[in-house]
Amino acid sequence: MTGSIQVNETPLVLYTLRRADDALVLGHRLSEWCGHAPSLEEDMALANIGLDLLGQARALYSYAAELEAAGHDEDGYAYLRDAPQYRNLLLLEQPNGDFAHTMARQFLYSAFADPYWRAMTRCADPTLAAVAAKSEKESAYHLRHSSEWMIRLGDGTEESRRRAQTAVDTLWPYTGEMFEPEDMGIDPATLRPEWARTVTDILSQATLTQPANTWMHRGGRIGRHTEHLGPMLAVMQHLQRSHPGARW
Repeated sequence: MTGSIQVNETPLVLYTLRRADDALVLGHRLSEWCGHAPSLEEDMALANIGLDLLGQARALYSYAAELEAAGHDEDGYAYLRDAPQYRNLLLLEQPNGDFAHTMARQFLYSAFADPYWRAMTRCADPTLAAVAAKSEKESAYHLRHSSEWMIRLGDGTEESRRRAQTAVDTLWPYTGEMFEPEDMGIDPATLRPEWARTVTDILSQATLTQPANTWMHRGGRIGRHTEHLGPMLAVMQHLQRSHPGARW
């Protein structure tokens, strides 16, 4: 088994890795649905969203490698770091659960990611602005797709509504971390009003109750993760660590 790399996390490298880790972790979670989604169309939709996120991760990891200039590449960042070196949101590492749980996780994140990438298109850094321009088009679809499912599940059968409400209640305490201040880039807190409007509107259409709980989990951005990330990484990184440098 090959060892882990060590990353020199300058402010811009760290900022870039946070976005890349978000995309990679959520993309991997969605890939776990391949062959298991409730319909063939949804199987393909989830796979395509996962591929969008993987593309975002690759672009951002490549930029991080350029910034760090330490000989690392996108595979190194993805497969050769330990869990505490990951900077993703805790929300995104949560297990898939049932289909309603996956859709709720996607919706709560996409309602943030869409305005985030749209704002980042005005970033002074040309590389990040270019990544944002491509990612915003993708996140707009991700938001639309997950919103439609939240409405369908919440305003569907008694069972689908129960599952959707349980998912929202369970995941809600992980949403506050999205709006924590950053040392550079846009201030995520400025996106909270738009996120709140989107979430309130869709939950209302879905006849779901927005949780009143204001206590929030934190720690993902500084490498303190839930018990779910380690096992996920063990699966994701197994081939690369067992056969270093393997190529298809």
